[in-house]
Amino acid sequence: MNKSNVTAVILSGGRSSRMSGKDKGLLLFRNEPLISYVIDVISGNVDSILVSANRSIDSYQKFGHVITDNLSGFQGPLAGILAALDVVSTEYLLVLPCDSPFVNSVIINRLESEMKKSKCDICVASDGKKMQPVFSLVRSSLRDNLYDYLSTGERKLRAWYESNETVQVDFSDHKDMFINLNTKEDLKKFQ
Repeated sequence: MNKSNVTAVILSGGRSSRMSGKDKGLLLFRNEPLISYVIDVISGNVDSILVSANRSIDSYQKFGHVITDNLSGFQGPLAGILAALDVVSTEYLLVLPCDSPFVNSVIINRLESEMKKSKCDICVASDGKKMQPVFSLVRSSLRDNLYDYLSTGERKLRAWYESNETVQVDFSDHKDMFINLNTKEDLKKFQ
């Protein structure tokens, strides 16, 4: 596995209700937009970068190719993953959130290593206690599988993972990567 067969999608398409509707990825954290921390980690390590966003399209354009959900009404991370799978040409899709500024390159290396070793459909991060579902590596061939799943009305990310051949990858030695900044208080706490 090498960067030429991995596309990254940064999930930035949520309602952001706990941030008064402001796009989390564009909020400043230590003088940089939150999304830029993820971009810094994946740049040069993937073939291309997609940004899943449902508003502020022009602002997100400078971070990658912006895609929007094909499903209306902010239906969650799986809608963003499906939109990415609709356009990828690489074998794998790396999924990361826009609001986790402490992510580092260990996430890419370990997920790729486990995917290569286990030959599963999905590798998803675990903090040692629970799954961290928006940190994953997904085979692009699962596009139709995900479409069928969403067609049933289901929207649960973990349940979709569990319906496929999924391996949880231990990142208990890098738990800080999974700190996400969901509220204004979180932004202040970690400044």
